[in-house]
Amino acid sequence: MRQVVLSEPARLILHNVAEPAASAPGQALVRVRRVGICGTDLHAFEGRQPFFRYPRVLGHEIAAEVVQVGDNPAGLQAGDPCVIIPYLHCGACVACRQGKTNCCVRLQVLGVHIDGGLQDLLAVPTHALVPARGLSLDQMAMVENQSIGAHAVRRAQLAPGETVLVIGAGPIGFGVAQFARLEGAQVMVADLSQARLDLARRWLAPREALAAGPELEARLAELTSGDLPGVVFDCTGSAASMMQSFRYVASSGRLVLVGLAQADLTFNDPEFHRRELTLLSSRNATRQDFEHVIAAMAAGQVVTEPLTARHVALEALPAAFPAWLDPQAGVLKATVEL
Repeated sequence: MRQVVLSEPARLILHNVAEPAASAPGQALVRVRRVGICGTDLHAFEGRQPFFRYPRVLGHEIAAEVVQVGDNPAGLQAGDPCVIIPYLHCGACVACRQGKTNCCVRLQVLGVHIDGGLQDLLAVPTHALVPARGLSLDQMAMVENQSIGAHAVRRAQLAPGETVLVIGAGPIGFGVAQFARLEGAQVMVADLSQARLDLARRWLAPREALAAGPELEARLAELTSGDLPGVVFDCTGSAASMMQSFRYVASSGRLVLVGLAQADLTFNDPEFHRRELTLLSSRNATRQDFEHVIAAMAAGQVVTEPLTARHVALEALPAAFPAWLDPQAGVLKATVEL
């Protein structure tokens, strides 16, 4: 079967390998049909992704079809469409015992810690399969990244009518904004990129689409009668943005750090205490989030068109991939077809 492997930073290789063995009890064999490329993959290509080892088959945003399945709690059959939960958890650690499988102590993520979806066939645990009937292959490939946004929104416990600021209008920011709106929040979006703000205006219709920069804090105060947003989600992965975002949160509000920066963060402690802020991190997603996203997509409540505009065949990926790192290329997201 075909497989694309990242052998070392900046080197993707297409080759043929033996097919994985047929599924055993507790395992399923799936045929990969689409793989979304995300920031994790780009960072790994650049050699700056934490918890990553080479060589590795990338790909954790996976749309697939069942080939063979062992014990099958989801009732899937051969040929059924499914999304893969790429966070393989142990089921026994302190986080798993509380149902927080997204932050399992011994978590292994497909495409990061173990080989992922950029190959024709993939063997995975049956508990990682989520039925996705009624979705297109492109929609299925977006479920994982939108689930990260849905999980962050669930962490924030939004109230209807609450004012929310989403910093970073990339794919994860799109997910946060959409699921915050489904909770009844008044959503504002901020980004440095005018092109991304234009996309947000077109597809998300936020209350405001704001230029990030020195004037943002004053503009937020103006738009909220001096209160500032009650909840701020930082989806940038930029340490500078994450530290600056403390300044945008209303007194008694919540700050949710969705993006991951390979850096230490600092903030002004007296100001943090004065406003009694709640600081939350948000990592990955759970099965509950995946099912929520699939249902919302099936009901037409979530748009994915701007995230699936660019496609590339698996064979063309090694040549196409490097150009996506250039911000001038304007690639919001790319999808690999198998």
